[in-house]
Amino acid sequence: MKYIGGRILHSLFLLFGVSLLCFLLADLAPGDYYSELRLDPTISADAVAAMRARAGLNRPFVVRYGAWAAAALRGDFGYSLAYGAPAGPIVRERIRATLLLTGTATLVAWLLAVPWGVWSADRRGTWGDAASRAILALLLAIPDLLLAIVLLVWAVESGALPAGGMVSRDFAATGTAGKLLDVARHLALPAGVLVLGMLPVLARHVRASVGEALDSEFAASARANGIPHRRLLFRHVLPAALNPLISLFGLSLGTLLSASLLVEVVMGWPGLGPLFLDAIMARDFTIVLAVVMLSTLFLIAGNLAADLLLYRADPRIRVRS
Repeated sequence: MKYIGGRILHSLFLLFGVSLLCFLLADLAPGDYYSELRLDPTISADAVAAMRARAGLNRPFVVRYGAWAAAALRGDFGYSLAYGAPAGPIVRERIRATLLLTGTATLVAWLLAVPWGVWSADRRGTWGDAASRAILALLLAIPDLLLAIVLLVWAVESGALPAGGMVSRDFAATGTAGKLLDVARHLALPAGVLVLGMLPVLARHVRASVGEALDSEFAASARANGIPHRRLLFRHVLPAALNPLISLFGLSLGTLLSASLLVEVVMGWPGLGPLFLDAIMARDFTIVLAVVMLSTLFLIAGNLAADLLLYRADPRIRVRS
């Protein structure tokens, strides 16, 4: 409990620091939601000043930050000027699509990366390992934006998969199985882009961790004692290589919200990405801050989960704490 309490307290301080810094940067950004109204000759400067005063934009920084922080603690993250409603429900409506996309992509990427990395580490120095590293390097060199555009063009030209959106027009008229299949078909392209973007990093880390464990003294001793190779690999070597992989897993959980924003915009997935871009263009900083703080919250929660898993998996951490 002492270890958990310390990590939670550290996370709360970090969350407070990030919130203060983000609010300060948003305040220092040039312009606000009413900036374009000043360019309209039919609207007087007094009218714009009155609208800014009603929105509370002319109050001192400390007062505005306190009001926003109180709203964030309530879960509504303040009032969105562009949508004329609290930002919390607007963001929560979009976050489900983003979590579906990124959660599916993260799960598939890990399910592919772990056996791929273990296989590659077990065959170091062979042509199979060389081919594997070449494929991973090629995937790592391709930008996610370019990959998304290529797959989107392929989907439009071939018609094999839907190019944009989350459901079809006749979604409501289909049965449960048909709805699941429809969402899966729309999910395939954006999730595929994210999987191909995450897979090289994950597989290379798994290969490096497993390879280091294979070269350790305990692995050589186990081989000398006649332990079968498959049992040695999956019952002894892979658990010994878990520490850096747990940290990487926590980081991948923490980046669930932020990893897919660009892909969502390009591929028309109705998640936080298009909402975030529209809020930036409209200078609706309430929505921007809500998305940023939710991403930060997921990152802190992912790191906290990784710390707890490391505490459970590594007795050396328990002894030190």
